[in-house]
Amino acid sequence: MALAPFLRPRRVSAVAAAALVMGTVGLSGCSVVKTIERVKQDVQGNRATIDTFTGKIQSSEATPFEATYVTTGSSPATVVYAVEPPQGLAFTDSGSGPTTGGGAGVHIVVNPSGEYSCTPPSGSDATWSCQKLGKATATAENEIFDFYTPAHWVGFLKDFSLAAGIAGDKVTTSDMTVNGFSMNCVDFVAPGVAGTSTICTTAQGILGYVRVASDATSFEIQSYSASPPSSLFQLPPGATVVTTPAGTSPVSSS
Repeated sequence: MALAPFLRPRRVSAVAAAALVMGTVGLSGCSVVKTIERVKQDVQGNRATIDTFTGKIQSSEATPFEATYVTTGSSPATVVYAVEPPQGLAFTDSGSGPTTGGGAGVHIVVNPSGEYSCTPPSGSDATWSCQKLGKATATAENEIFDFYTPAHWVGFLKDFSLAAGIAGDKVTTSDMTVNGFSMNCVDFVAPGVAGTSTICTTAQGILGYVRVASDATSFEIQSYSASPPSSLFQLPPGATVVTTPAGTSPVSSS
């Protein structure tokens, strides 16, 4: 699921700075005071709303869980995201097409031995192949599942609360129920983007629904477990592990 450009925190901060400059140019005397007071109140109100919401998500970051999400759009997918603090993480994106051998389009495993990107069996291959990722490659791979992490949305919303206040927009709250999960949501309009975006958290403090304005794709929670199986954080049985030291060709091991 591609990340809409306006959802990148650095751009939001830039929008906030630009809005502040544009909002104060040409103002003087009492109008300046009134404008500053209005902006201050909007920023404080948005920040309080978002701090309450993100506090629920942050409280879940040290808690193990497994969640299954389904996405909408032209390329629907089933996504499994699981964490086992402090080092266990598993992410699987099935994509919209059929898979073989119980495999998936994207399969990432993080455990104490490192981070791996795994490819399921296909054709004449009888086993999984897993590449142990170096730091730079792992950073690039992490962008794939970053959209589903609480940390991404906590950072984004904190930056957005400032931008929305300066632009005169309001951050509001709502409730919804999806697939039996009751959720609390924040709704907001990004400066320069048509439509309302909605982010929701479940009672367990994890992401439950994300709908981005002007984006045809959204995702919603389908199932949840507080006890993810340890096998999720292990490489598939019999997987061939490929490492790629700097400046050398891949080296395989079993």
